[in-house]
Amino acid sequence: MYGWIWRHLPGNILVKAAISVLVVLGLVYLLFTYVFPWAEPLLPFGDVTVDGNGDGAVG
Repeated sequence: MYGWIWRHLPGNILVKAAISVLVVLGLVYLLFTYVFPWAEPLLPFGDVTVDGNGDGAVG
């Protein structure tokens, strides 16, 4: 798959590398701006249970 993408990008190696970096940065931006905020309420990471019985207390 990556070979197919690389062969179809225009330009020489430097141009292909620059386009690839821009595409990756664009994907990261879209993920952090739209996808992760949308998915965050659906994930169970905020459901933390802390028991208050004193186990593990330093003292």
